[in-house]
This record gives sequence, structure tokens and C-alpha cells, in this order.
Amino acid sequence: MTPYRYARPLITLGILLISLWVSSPGQIVPTRINTDPASAKGAQFFYNLEYDKSIREFEAVLKAHPDDPFAVNHLLTTVMFKELYRIGALDTELYSGDSFLTKKQFAPTDPQVVARVKELMDRAFFLEEEHLKTNANDVDALYARGVTRGLRSTWTALAEKAWFAALRSAVGARHDHERVLELDPKYVDAKTIVGVHMYVTGSLPWAVKAAASVAGLSGNKQKGLEYLRAAAAHAPESGMDARITLALFLRREQKYDECLQVVKGMHDEYPHNFLISAEYAHLLNAAGHGPEAVAEYQLVLDRYRKGWFPVSRPEQAAFGLGEAARGQKQYELALNGYNMVSTFKNVDQELIQRTNLGAGEVLDLMNRRDDAVKRYQQVLAFNQSNAVAERAKHNLKTPYRGM
Repeated sequence: MTPYRYARPLITLGILLISLWVSSPGQIVPTRINTDPASAKGAQFFYNLEYDKSIREFEAVLKAHPDDPFAVNHLLTTVMFKELYRIGALDTELYSGDSFLTKKQFAPTDPQVVARVKELMDRAFFLEEEHLKTNANDVDALYARGVTRGLRSTWTALAEKAWFAALRSAVGARHDHERVLELDPKYVDAKTIVGVHMYVTGSLPWAVKAAASVAGLSGNKQKGLEYLRAAAAHAPESGMDARITLALFLRREQKYDECLQVVKGMHDEYPHNFLISAEYAHLLNAAGHGPEAVAEYQLVLDRYRKGWFPVSRPEQAAFGLGEAARGQKQYELALNGYNMVSTFKNVDQELIQRTNLGAGEVLDLMNRRDDAVKRYQQVLAFNQSNAVAERAKHNLKTPYRGM
């Protein structure tokens, strides 16, 4: 296995997280989220996943400030992440491990959205380069270009699955923001991208890390987390983005107490964001708070039924309920959760496969062997060559009795 293939899971996680929900502050024109009311309103809609309302707000800002690369980046972020959400690329469970790398594909992207993303990226880069031609040390232009490069890396990785091209953009984003911090150490928003890159590079195997250092890419996990903590606490605009990435890294490090605190804060601030609500429930379960997780999944599903979330993927909460209830030996409730998954529209088939495996194992635990066998057969009907299928094959030979 080549060093790159060995390191790819963490590298690609970094590509995603370098621009996960990054907004774009700066001082070129007054359209920053922390100072411009219209931009602040657009951001509020964005973080509650009210994408269409957010797009309308940022389009109006850009119309009023057509030469501002920050205004372009705000709109680009919202257009891009609306599409990534639609195709199923923002499930937080994917990024707690490396399953997003093995997932064959998300739903197809909309060609019209692809064209608009490209147009906005090109427009942002043009404006940023124009500012930098005038002043190569313009920290706001450098920051804006780093944000655009980070957004391009995320789009290239998730929408196009072009890993090397995405990595180049991610490295460019880091270099831009490191330069910002050299010129202005108090520009704390730049610590979000740099912190992500430090953590990811610091997490690589020693041999790969050594090769990266030769290319000028140093890394330190703890320093990366420190940068993210600083940005989460003090960055005027990218603070929310730093909190999101910090939470994902803390979960990977199994620092559950701190992670729960970070996610609970976001959950309280943006209660209509389905992704954060679901992540809070996922995290409770991962941290060993099974009864609380069961209750939280039930609350998420109840709020879904009441129209609480502007956009949602209730199948994720239903599957989570099945997993959490199963861990508490509440087998009837677990089976209800698993069975609920297929009642929703446009459910990812890989999730259906995992659901059938979980349901089959619960049925075995309930001594309903014939029903369990049917669910294992449904697992194999979708795919017979992945890890889920291998477990189903084993369970067909020997009834599941627990891990």
C-alpha cells in the first residue's frame, strides 16, 4: 500500500473540513457577517439550514457589493453546501470515521448548480487576484483567496472525487492563511483552516508525515486543536466553523466531554439545524450516554414530524434510534427505529443495507430467526462484497448473539 493510500483518509477528511461551512470575513468592504446586518441575517439562515432564504440574502448583498470577494464567497458557500446537503454528503456520521472515502458515490449533482458553483468560484478568484495585484500583502484578499481555495477543495473532493486536485487546493488554502497570520497574528479567523491542516497532518503516520515536512507541510495534532479552540472562542465569523471542525476532531480523539460541550452549544444556538441536532444524539450514544441518546433521537424525530427543521434527513435519526435502543437492549424500540428508515423518501441504499443488518441482528436477539434470515438476505440483495455483507453472510450461518 502506498503512503498516500495509507494516509488518504485523514488527508481527505482535512480537505472536507478545511472549508466545512467556512464563511468569509475581511476588511475589503463592509460585508462581514459580524458587522453587516444583511450578511449576518444570511448567516443565521445558513446555520439553521434555511438555504433558500440564505441564498436570497447573500444574493442581495452581492448585488450591492459586486466587487467584494467576501460577498461572493458567502453566496458560493451557501449554494455549494445546499447541493452537498441534497446529495447526502453532509451526514456527520460519515466523518466520524473514514466511511465517506469508501462510499461509492453520493446522489448525482445538478448540472445547473455545478455551473453556478464554477461561475462563483471563478468570480471570487478574479476579484481576489485583482486586490493582490495592487497589494500582495493585503490580508483580507489573502484570507478571501484561502477561503475560496478551501471551498474548491471540498467541492472537488466530494462532488467530483478528484482527490489530488482537492488536496492541492487545500494546501493552497493553508498557505494563504498562514501568510495572513504572519502579517497579522491577531487575524484569528485564519486559525480555523490552519488548525484543521495542522491536526490532519499531525495525525498522519510517521513516514508520511516526514514526507509532508519535506514539502513544507508540518503538523501537530495538539497545536491544531489549540488553534481551533482559539478560533471557536474568538473568531468573529469563522468561530462557528471552528466549532464544527473542533467537534469532529474531538470525537475522533474520543474526547467526549469537551465534544459534548461544544456540540451542545451549537445545538442551543441553532436549534433548527437538523445536522447539529442529529450529531448531538449521535455523540451522546458514542459517549456511552445510551438512555439520553435514545431520548434525543426520539425528540429529533418528533420535531421532524412537527416541521421543526427547514430541511432534514429523518432516516438518519431513525437509524440512530435503532442503534441506541439496541445498545440499551430495548429491542422492540430498536426494531421500530430500523423499520422506520425505509418509510422515508430517497433513502440512501447503503443506509438501507446497514439498517437491514441491524434489524436482522436484533431479530436474532429476539429469537425470531426466520425474520432475521429475511433481513440478512435483503442485505445481500443490495451488495454481497462489502463489510456489511460479510457480516450478514456470517449471521446466515450462525445466529447473531451479540458482540
